[in-house]
Amino acid sequence: GAASTRRLSLPKSVADAGSIDDWHGRHPELSELRDLLDGMCTASTVAEAQAAVRAILSLGHPIWGYAYLRMLHHKQPHLYFGALLASPEELLPVVYTPTVGEACQKFGRMPFYPRGCYVSLSQRGHVRAVLEEYAVAHLPRGADGRFECQCVVFTDGGRILGLGDLGAWGMGIPVGKLDLYAVCAGFDPARTVPLLLDVGCSGPEGNSAGLDIRNDRCYIGLRQERERHTSAAGTLVNSAYYASDADGPSIVSELLDAARDLFGPACVLQFEDFNSNDAFPLLEAERRRHLTYNDDIQGTAAVCVAAILGALRLRMPDTESLVDELRDTVVLFHGAGSANLGTASLMMCEAGVPADNIYMTNSRGLLWRDREDGDGEHPPEGNFRNDEQKRMARLGKPTWESTDLVETIRRLKPDMLVGAVGGSPGCFSRAVVEAMMAVQEERAAAGRLCGWREQRIQQQFRPTIFALSNPKTQAEITAQDCYHFSRGRAIFGSGTRFAPLNVDSRMRRPGQVNNFFIFPGLSFGLMACAATIVPESLFLVAAEAVAKSLDKRDLAVESVVPDANRIREVSENVAVAVVLAAQDQGVATIRVGERAEEVRRVLRRRMWAPPAEGSEEDGAPRVHSRAHSRVPGHAATEAVEDRVRGAGGAGQHGA
Repeated sequence: GAASTRRLSLPKSVADAGSIDDWHGRHPELSELRDLLDGMCTASTVAEAQAAVRAILSLGHPIWGYAYLRMLHHKQPHLYFGALLASPEELLPVVYTPTVGEACQKFGRMPFYPRGCYVSLSQRGHVRAVLEEYAVAHLPRGADGRFECQCVVFTDGGRILGLGDLGAWGMGIPVGKLDLYAVCAGFDPARTVPLLLDVGCSGPEGNSAGLDIRNDRCYIGLRQERERHTSAAGTLVNSAYYASDADGPSIVSELLDAARDLFGPACVLQFEDFNSNDAFPLLEAERRRHLTYNDDIQGTAAVCVAAILGALRLRMPDTESLVDELRDTVVLFHGAGSANLGTASLMMCEAGVPADNIYMTNSRGLLWRDREDGDGEHPPEGNFRNDEQKRMARLGKPTWESTDLVETIRRLKPDMLVGAVGGSPGCFSRAVVEAMMAVQEERAAAGRLCGWREQRIQQQFRPTIFALSNPKTQAEITAQDCYHFSRGRAIFGSGTRFAPLNVDSRMRRPGQVNNFFIFPGLSFGLMACAATIVPESLFLVAAEAVAKSLDKRDLAVESVVPDANRIREVSENVAVAVVLAAQDQGVATIRVGERAEEVRRVLRRRMWAPPAEGSEEDGAPRVHSRAHSRVPGHAATEAVEDRVRGAGGAGQHGA
């Protein structure tokens, strides 16, 4: 079929080999591993698939579970998605974070599958042809002949989780991300495109493990260094993304324009894992031209705000407005990358949190500037590395050594400590936790002087500590240490999953503050109403929807986010809230419904799910050999389909 004849949309080294099979032929170990996994992957029911992956995971090496599930997806995609839907809390950490980090580090050492479109820097000026070749091979067409694509997730591999530059091996991220789109919100996986923009790869100094990926014999991408230059803001950026007008559009603009042209304006285009220095300016350049957003900046911000609101709900369960309580909360962000910058910006610009309540550090201590921006001739000086950090910098140089986190906590007295350093595992020491405890003990003493009831004091004056860096090896603190150091008082959330713990005879389930609570539902809502752009306000809407989804069981185990096994319910709540807000703000081109329940009914009909086992649809072709495959298409809901076609929204045909 068309998949076996692809050349343009394969990564450079695989294309140079001639084909996927030729690539495997040049690397006998890949052929052996492919055959081994193929022989292991014999499940014919969801239960058998679950049993197989559990047996593999029992050995304690999740990467083998990942490899098995990738082969299962290749051979029997319906079973793959059926297994994930049946056990999301158990299996999503295997196909995405935290396991996907190791999978990307070893991506070229595993069998290469046809899923995923690769656009190389050398193909600038011809990106549309590359994308079209992939679409011909892997996407269905509508009755009008146009390709049907609901979402494109694209990365350049420049900043994979907290692991650094993994180049073309970063394809594991958009592949895994779109699996979550399908499982969490009901995107049709046959109508999505994972895409890797290959503009080169750094040497060993560019990733946390010191891997020489670019020179690995199994590296699939361009074997060249990234071309970089220093921007006007003084940051090191990828030169390929900032072409002058005389050079034509940058490769990123060319990619987004080609996707819009091929798939229609209502196809969601999501940035993923770009280096922060590129992520902010690229988003700013494209967000008003396309239906696009950056999940690392905006999605992470939204889920972090959702978790902060969840922590406030644990502390003040009877409050009428979590956002009002947020405005009175002091937050110290440790780490000044895209995640924390995005969160702080969302809190200040959309939730109305005063700038005086937001503090942030980088490796040189507290962000600060000596004055406001002037006329350009005398720019402010201080501790900041880019314009985004400068906007978060406090006026005035700290009078203490602000690289000392404990002393910084003592001086600033934050209610919440949010870590997203990405390269300083274990930096939230016992002394740090005890300093956070001391702040709340001071507030509790003041509450007693005001005559507050002790029960209220014990519930409200507790530190909140988030360790958001991924994978687990990069976490600022473990759940066990946080609870132990705080004597069970801290409210804890993490970017990676920690197992439930018994703390002082009470079960705690550390909330995994993961973007999958935001981006699937947000994007589904955007796609369903054919939004034109993504206003920043929608991320606060999504965050509130997640916090409102906490139920009594979540609160009983002190989780700041809902149980992951309820992910479809949570994503539905987010999608409904996003649709209603997009309609109110005038950015929706399809009126889905006037009330929440009406919108909910329409969205439920659109949500894709693998066919029930034993149904006629379940007899769709399965791949029992090395032949390439894709997820079969499904019938669309007629009512919504007609609305989409009427709005010219090619690519919005759902299941």
